Amino acid sequence: MKDMVEKIRNIAIVAHGGAGKTSLAEAMLFNAGVTKRLGRVDDGSSTLDFMPEEIERKASLTSHFFQIDWNKKRISVIDTPGDQNFFSSAKTCMPAADTALIVIDAVDKVNLRTEKAAEFAAEYDQPVVFFVNKMDKERADLESVLENAAELLSPKPIKTQIPIGKEDGFKGIIDLVTGQAFTYEGGKKTKTAIPQDLQDQFETERSELIENVAEADDALLEKYLEGGELADDEIKSALKKGIANRVFAPVLCGSATKNIGIDLLCDFAADYMPSPSERGPWKATDEKGEEITINPDPNGPFSALVFHTIVDPYAGRLSIFRVVSGNMVPDGKFYNMKKDSKERFNQLLEISGKEQKQIQQAVPGSICAVAKLKDTATGDTICDEDKKVKFKAAAPMKPIIALAIGPKSKGDEDKLFSSLSKILEEDVSLSITRNTETKQMLLAGMGTVHIDTVVGRLKSRYNVEVETSTPKVPYRETIKKKVRVQGKHKKQSGGHGQYGDCWIVMEPMPKGSGFEFVDAIVGGSIPRQFIPAVEKGVIEASDRGVLAGCKCVDFKVTVDDGSFHAVDSSEMAFKVAGSLAFKKAAQDAGPVLLEPIMEMSIITSDEFMGDIMGDLNSRRGRVLGMDSAGRKQIIKAQVPLSEVLTYANQLQSMTGGRGTYEMKFTHYDEVPGDIAERILPNLRKENNYSGPEA
Repeated sequence: MKDMVEKIRNIAIVAHGGAGKTSLAEAMLFNAGVTKRLGRVDDGSSTLDFMPEEIERKASLTSHFFQIDWNKKRISVIDTPGDQNFFSSAKTCMPAADTALIVIDAVDKVNLRTEKAAEFAAEYDQPVVFFVNKMDKERADLESVLENAAELLSPKPIKTQIPIGKEDGFKGIIDLVTGQAFTYEGGKKTKTAIPQDLQDQFETERSELIENVAEADDALLEKYLEGGELADDEIKSALKKGIANRVFAPVLCGSATKNIGIDLLCDFAADYMPSPSERGPWKATDEKGEEITINPDPNGPFSALVFHTIVDPYAGRLSIFRVVSGNMVPDGKFYNMKKDSKERFNQLLEISGKEQKQIQQAVPGSICAVAKLKDTATGDTICDEDKKVKFKAAAPMKPIIALAIGPKSKGDEDKLFSSLSKILEEDVSLSITRNTETKQMLLAGMGTVHIDTVVGRLKSRYNVEVETSTPKVPYRETIKKKVRVQGKHKKQSGGHGQYGDCWIVMEPMPKGSGFEFVDAIVGGSIPRQFIPAVEKGVIEASDRGVLAGCKCVDFKVTVDDGSFHAVDSSEMAFKVAGSLAFKKAAQDAGPVLLEPIMEMSIITSDEFMGDIMGDLNSRRGRVLGMDSAGRKQIIKAQVPLSEVLTYANQLQSMTGGRGTYEMKFTHYDEVPGDIAERILPNLRKENNYSGPEA
């Protein structure tokens, strides 16, 4: 079993959308003989982007999995999406791999999500290899990509290949490690001599490579600095060690669509990328919450991290996990540490594209799946019940936009909620909430395309048609002055009448205080059993306010006098009296409209700072300060929610997709008078509010 572990190579392909990750994966499948033709994203023939929405959009919407056998190694690949709407899947799947293969577009160079991928790899202490794709395109230039990567990415990129030819004349690669050169014709590789015009460049850059590689091993570096000649085996060993320890990140190049250099990339993965055992132990906590490490020992207790879920409307839920220790065979049971539950399973599966294949064993490093577990979800740890451990799962990226969602047919509410719950099992970057004030169901995601995709999936998978809209803003009301009023309810209609009479003092309280009720009755002017009814009447009336039917907050009511009738008084009568008292008091106490204020952190580069701050000012935003994170700038601001409901789209437009943000609710603030006058008519109509009843 140990030999099986040594042969595994787990790779996550990550990058900015459009860099060619899936095309690269398709070329790997083709070269390994898994597919008979080179699948292409553009014409819908991709083996991996097989979902109808992916074929339509010509882009990956979730992570996909496949395996190839190469040079007696088992290379298991996670092909992750690069579009900002679906990039959270890359973040949550990356920890399952032992190497992040970050693809860089040779023309567009390092983009925002290329940087994010490198940041995630650093967060997970994950080895990195860079692959510069599209070397056959116009304006493709490896040297400028290397400069760009050295400035923006980590670990330090080191060149391991030299391209032969430029742009549409790109036809081959010189390997700086082995000193071999290859040219390609129709994807077929031919070994050749190093071209004469590249001989000097080869000598210079091989020396630079050896110098960089020697940094991974102190003894080797000392030997090199003393002028000693390094043997090929020493260079290769140091290269492998440097990758595993994140001393540097090798840079390879090629063209996925022309299938140039992809076989060399597979060779590199087999020879230099770390196996699960070379990657080393995983950090975990035991059942006492104390930190421990788990070695990738096939003979140790079983433990695994569930990092992805697929929900098939027919086959049910597939839980995909990375085995960390121990081994697994079909028809068994395990313990879910997070849910404190036991699970049984029958088949052990390997996922390859849309195909599922039964396997008989899984060892440390194996990426496999089991079906129809009751409690297990993405982020859970499954383990041996006698050796309980818990791994820290990668947190999904936070949603940045929310839309109100509801069924087109009124009877489909339950069906919509259950269908959305299944989609949320697959995509943990989505969230559903219900706003009790606006009475809307809100679906939050990474962008409008993300939510549109969910809407399409609801219809195609679950036959639920929905409507989406910009969410209503949960405005509130409060008061500015202290007043004292009477609320009196007297009604005679034959038999017992209704009589309730109370005097209340209503006064404002500090922001965020909510509501306070004080009983100051003395002398029994209102019997004790009726005072809670007054409070209830005030609370119920405050839910509809007096300006636009919004909840009134941050006020205090003191009931200090009143009267009652021995026969006609009742709880209901005093409840109505309390309601009437609130409505009178609120109208006299200077009612104002409040709006939710959001705290925003906008991350961008220097070049967009001026535009973003100008835009925030136009949205009534207040910039709190600026900070830096590496080469990025962070703008902190407070902005009314009504001004940033669709901010994700505007920020993308302003920054060309190079800006991101997070926001959270911070407090309510008064709406300026002129804006309140503009808002109130529509808000009353929206809330079906015609004013406080007499």
